[in-house]
Amino acid sequence: MITITPNALEKINVLKAEESLTDDYFIRVSVVGGGCSGLSYNLDFDNEDKEGDQVFESEGEKIVCDMKSFLYLCGTELDFTDGLNGKGFNFINPNATRTCGCGESFAV
Repeated sequence: MITITPNALEKINVLKAEESLTDDYFIRVSVVGGGCSGLSYNLDFDNEDKEGDQVFESEGEKIVCDMKSFLYLCGTELDFTDGLNGKGFNFINPNATRTCGCGESFAV
């Protein structure tokens, strides 16, 4: 399962409103090769399910992930912070054995 925190949900709703997205848009989370640790997180809005997608709901928000990415993201929590130590979405991934300093890439 992939979950989001209330802080992440609040920011997601702000971004949806800024982009004038309708209620049929959801969060798509994926993993791509790259970054200083080998794998990077990708976070987008989407409105189309694809074959093999894993679908979750957290805080009332639909979260979708392809099966290959889910193998890396199982149990991950998506958070959002805007404090002095950094601003943005954070992936709290129990499968990551190493992360880069900026938190945008990881290794398993």
